[in-house]
Amino acid sequence: MKNRKLLMIPGPIEFTPEVMRAMGMPTASHVAPNFVDCMGQALERMREVFLCPGGQPFIVAGSGTMAMDMAACNVIEPGDNVLVVNTGYFSDRFGAIMERYGARVTYVKATTIGDMPSLDEVEAEIGKADYKGLVVTHVDTSTAVRADIKGLGGLCRKHGILSIVDGVCSVAGEELRQEEWGVDIALTACQKAIGVPPGLALLVASPKAIETFKNRSTPVGNYYSDWANWLPVMESYEARKAAYFGTPAVNLVWALNVSLGQILAEGMDNRFARHRLMSDAFKAAMNAIGLKQIPVSADKAANTLTAPYFPEGVNGSVLPLIAKAGAILAGGLHAEIKEKYFRVGHMGVVNASDILATVGAIESGFAKAGYKFEHGAGLAAAQIVLLK
Repeated sequence: MKNRKLLMIPGPIEFTPEVMRAMGMPTASHVAPNFVDCMGQALERMREVFLCPGGQPFIVAGSGTMAMDMAACNVIEPGDNVLVVNTGYFSDRFGAIMERYGARVTYVKATTIGDMPSLDEVEAEIGKADYKGLVVTHVDTSTAVRADIKGLGGLCRKHGILSIVDGVCSVAGEELRQEEWGVDIALTACQKAIGVPPGLALLVASPKAIETFKNRSTPVGNYYSDWANWLPVMESYEARKAAYFGTPAVNLVWALNVSLGQILAEGMDNRFARHRLMSDAFKAAMNAIGLKQIPVSADKAANTLTAPYFPEGVNGSVLPLIAKAGAILAGGLHAEIKEKYFRVGHMGVVNASDILATVGAIESGFAKAGYKFEHGAGLAAAQIVLLK
């Protein structure tokens, strides 16, 4: 009898057997020729996954917050004005990180949780100060709101300011064309749609971002994150030469290279389309059983996760019932509505069977919690979308 539950939270996610086998390989030296080649190839593949052929990739041991920290400390100096397009919890965090490095931070946010400010509102704010950069979370996992990165990147290019995108819950799942859309720094963590167990901070910087770093007038305020320490290492590995600043997470890098290869074998356009399909199917299921979602409209809803409100009479105590039925989900995170909703991640290698199993577990859990709905309606709605 199998005793395994699907991990359907917004990260960590389910990983492929090939990735897990790479994690279990005997640990090599970080200067061994085969690891040097692996690291170099992973850096090259990151450009393809981020769709940024002219960018400089970084692979550093750390979490997604480390990647945010690295983005902030290298291009922002004390007194710089930074605009944060705020869509939730992680927008707040990025703003706090910017302030830690001396930035004067202004937030532009929608009045309704689940919405985001319009491009006109953002541009109006850009005109009020001499901003050095704009920061936005592509998909804020506290609200499942997806920002318009293409539109915001265009605004930044128009006004000559840096665009910094927290893509922790989007890269390799949501459409993100870094170079084409004018994104100067895109960052993520490996445990989300990239598909590797936690432990790597991943970042790609545009030539403009690197030039900004090189022209700064003050020292970088973080020793570990300083690009002056990491840039020569990344360049050396890509040239297939051993280098050292801090010991890389060797087995995670092996796994990363495997996963990046799988992502590219699928093809970025196909991958974006698959995530849209899985998301549409899951959201159709939630609608069919009467669950409303935090994003105010479909065009502002993420493809990598869904954040439904609990129906009246049901609360977080339903989550263990859903887990018992086979799917582990996440509770709420946004402080103002934390007890009112739950979150379901569907990214990376998620497939139709995973979606249907998760919907079935949710229906089972809600039925046992006493919620009245047409049993099987969610499964039927998901199947209709998937069969298209």
